[in-house]
This record gives sequence, structure tokens and C-alpha cells, in this order.
Amino acid sequence: MITRDLTHRLKMAIENTVHNQENLTDLALTAMLSGGHVLVEGVPGLAKTLWARSMAQAMSLDFKRAQFTSDFMPSDILGTKIFNQRSGDFDLRKGPLFTQLFLADEINRTPPKTQSALLEVMEERAITIDGIRYVLDEPFFVMATQNPVEYEGTYPLPEALMDRFMMKINLSYPGVAAEKQVLQMHHEGFNSVQLSGEVICRAEDIAACKEEITRVVVEDSLMTYIVSIVETTRRVSAVMYGASPRGSVALLLASKTAAAMAGRDYVIPDDVSRLCEPVLAHRIVLRPEAEIDGVKSEDIIKSILSQVKVPR
Repeated sequence: MITRDLTHRLKMAIENTVHNQENLTDLALTAMLSGGHVLVEGVPGLAKTLWARSMAQAMSLDFKRAQFTSDFMPSDILGTKIFNQRSGDFDLRKGPLFTQLFLADEINRTPPKTQSALLEVMEERAITIDGIRYVLDEPFFVMATQNPVEYEGTYPLPEALMDRFMMKINLSYPGVAAEKQVLQMHHEGFNSVQLSGEVICRAEDIAACKEEITRVVVEDSLMTYIVSIVETTRRVSAVMYGASPRGSVALLLASKTAAAMAGRDYVIPDDVSRLCEPVLAHRIVLRPEAEIDGVKSEDIIKSILSQVKVPR
């Protein structure tokens, strides 16, 4: 199958530069091929930017990055019209969002107005400036990051905006062996800015994968399984607001992509259960008393999966 072979080669290519972040690669590829975007949370220095550069290079995608700050305005990422005195017309100066793979670094450091502008483009896949709509090239994928440690001077994403991300991926430290590999790479002259890896695929190959994914079969029992999981998030006592139907759709689409990446043209329960945490955990709003008690959304998802009957 096209999707299985292509994603396997992409994972191998990225692993050559980003060590021990296979979970990020697997989930982000799943989200991209499903038409979604990802929010990545992790302390600085875990190769988030390097991963995005490596992905763009391997897929021959146009890549741009913006380091969000408290004074960032929507026009700083969208672009604006500038008056051209020579021609007497207004010329479009495109912002960094006119790209295919956009890295929104520390999205929680920019004001809500700019956050909303980014999330609108993520949903519409188009940018509107002065009433003119510019459709972005496909594939269009946003990887937003946030630092889980420093919250002073930040603008945490509201729950409604968090829901716009197909997945939230939590990164951990790479481990001793992987970190030693990183040291060896830099000792041998590795340059994280000028990557020279192999181009694995192009936009038309991604389009072919997406077409293959649409043909993946989902049995009615698995549809019921997905709905049951999501609906149960709304009935847990520790949860104030459970996942919305958008969460159900995201889990369905991601499961179909995971099946295709595994070389199957049908979804199995393991596809669904494996993706529940990254797809649903950030869509759950806990009650204040539950947060005080140390309850986490990930714990809620694990508990639900142990309760909901798995189809056979």
C-alpha cells in the first residue's frame, strides 16, 4: 500500500536527524494525512524545530517558522497590503502562513487575537486580506508548540481553541542512548539549519495517500465504539465538559489513517484505542476539584478505555 510504504520511508529519514522521537513522528504524520494539525507540548531543546525542518525537507514542503511573542499581531503571520508608490497600487506582502508546513513556536505567548487568526486559517486553509481570499497550497499543516513550564506572561489557549487541534502530543526527554547519539552527530559537524537529507516524497504523493485513506473501511461496530468512548467522556464525574462531536470525527479520521499506515484497508479496535489519548485528552475540561486532587485527562481516557466494551 502507498501510505504504508511512504510513511515508513519518511519515519526512517526523520530518525536520521531526530533521535528517539518516534511517537511524535508517528502521530504528527497521522494528523497530517488526516487533514489535521498538532499541538506539541515539551520543554525547550527537544528538537521540535529540527523535527519540523526534517519533515519539510523529506516531503519537499515549503517551511516557515514564527517565534510568537506578546506583541505579535494577526498581520505579522497573515501578511498585509503595502502601498506601492511606483505603481500606485497596493501590493500583497505575504506573511509566514503562506506556506505548507508552518511551525507556530510557543503559541501561548501571543495574544488571543493572533491565536484566533491562526486557528481560523487552520480551519479554512485560506487567508483573507482586505476581502480577498487566498487559498493555501496543499498539504497545509500547522505544528504549534507550547512550553509546559513557564506560564508567566502567556495567553493559555481557551478550551474551544484547543479543540481545533486534531492532536496534542506531549514530548519527554530522549533518553541517555539517544542523547549520546545527538552529541555524536554534533561532534561530527551536524548542522541543524542546513539539512541535506533525501527527498522522500512530494505533494502529489501525499495526495495519493489521502485518496487511499478515504477508501479504508470502518465497520458499524467500530463507529459505535468511537461514539461510546467520546460520549462517556461527558458522563465522568470529574469532567466538567467532555469531548464534542468534533472529537469523534477526529478519532475516526485518525484511525483510518493509522490503519492505512499499518498497511490495512480496514480499521481495528487497536487503531482507535491507541489514538484516544492524543486525540481526546486535550478536549476534556476537568472540574476544579478534580484538578486539585491531581486527576489528569490522560487518566480519564485510560479509565474510559477499560470500561467501554471493545467490539470483536
